[in-house]
Amino acid sequence: MSYSTSNDSLMLIGIVLLAAILPSAKTVGGEEVQKDPGPTKRQLHLPETPYNYTNIALPPHFQTSAVRRMDNTPTSNPITDHGATLGRVLFHDTGLSANGKTSCASCHLQKLAFSDAKKVSRGFNGEKVERNSMSLVNSRYYARGRFFWDERATSLEEQVLMPIENELEMGHQLDKLVEQLQGSSVYPPLFKSAFGDDVVTNDRVAMALAQFVRSIVSYQSRYDEGLANAGSIRESFSNFTETENNGKRLFLTRAQCASCHMLDQRGGGRGRGGDRGRGGSRGRGRNGNAAIFFMDGPANNGVDGNYQAKDAGVANQTFDLRDAGDFKSPSLRNVELTAPYMHDGRFITLESVLTHYSDGIKNHPNLDRRFRGGGRSRSRGLNLTSADKKAIVAFLKTLTDHELIEDPKFSDPFASGT
Repeated sequence: MSYSTSNDSLMLIGIVLLAAILPSAKTVGGEEVQKDPGPTKRQLHLPETPYNYTNIALPPHFQTSAVRRMDNTPTSNPITDHGATLGRVLFHDTGLSANGKTSCASCHLQKLAFSDAKKVSRGFNGEKVERNSMSLVNSRYYARGRFFWDERATSLEEQVLMPIENELEMGHQLDKLVEQLQGSSVYPPLFKSAFGDDVVTNDRVAMALAQFVRSIVSYQSRYDEGLANAGSIRESFSNFTETENNGKRLFLTRAQCASCHMLDQRGGGRGRGGDRGRGGSRGRGRNGNAAIFFMDGPANNGVDGNYQAKDAGVANQTFDLRDAGDFKSPSLRNVELTAPYMHDGRFITLESVLTHYSDGIKNHPNLDRRFRGGGRSRSRGLNLTSADKKAIVAFLKTLTDHELIEDPKFSDPFASGT
């Protein structure tokens, strides 16, 4: 074991992983073909003292009873510094895929708020997967505690293992992975630090990965700074421009964005768009939630107009036609970085998303009733002007957390070597 001389005083551990690199190509039959050189040396850099994942200084708006209720961390798997450190290593390790070419981070990039810039990601063999890679930011605060666009995973601990064995995503087998990790020189000490002994199990892999993902909390945006100074989400923020403050006002009032995206989530949704009402206090901060920008459950937002859509969403799991077209919505935090949008990445820009909600909502039989016209108005859309859309986009960009996307404790701990 040797030590680096960097300012971070990083401990350098040499390991060999089956990692993909692209060497010079050759041409065969007019097509460029890449040679696979086999294993490459990779080195693991970890600090002598683990990063702080456990006791982060969250601002007051993250410490209300409403927000604490949303925390889906189980008592059986609290975040620990050593556990999240192990999870970080696993998250960035391409050895978790069958051919050593894909890690969790391949489709969840830190610089993109742990999302992917592709409409749908590509798996370990280069094949397209079925859906867009959802941002992992603030997963801890989704009260329902269910994951994937169709919510097929009942917990984060269940979710983190599924891509490993998915035939398109990582293509590995968990029993073989456990043997692989147990036989390495690096992982047993990390498991011992995290769990008290060096035994590697599926459950411990899941627990460590879940701890790391739950530790990815976004709370240092310009929005958070403005809210801390103003004391109320309904007040003008001194660090916002006039356009940004106008966008915030629209988000909370006439555009009704908050009626879906800032609920207190106590109801937790019921998986059927037609059965869900507005809930909570319509996200205006009166219920103590001015921090979490999740919807309270999957919903049908009218991107498709009938049951013929290729992807039925939640109905693929429940086999209930009333759930067709229902999808979980990711957090709006860092939404500026997580394009393209929707489960299939059909919208490339935030402006196109707002145009959909303004003028493009389709009358699906299961359309969430929050989008159905009522009273004197039969319009399904929000009827936003171009100025409205510009202002709302400006506000949404204040949710970008540059500290998060540059924080070394979430970064790739591996460095290529020779």
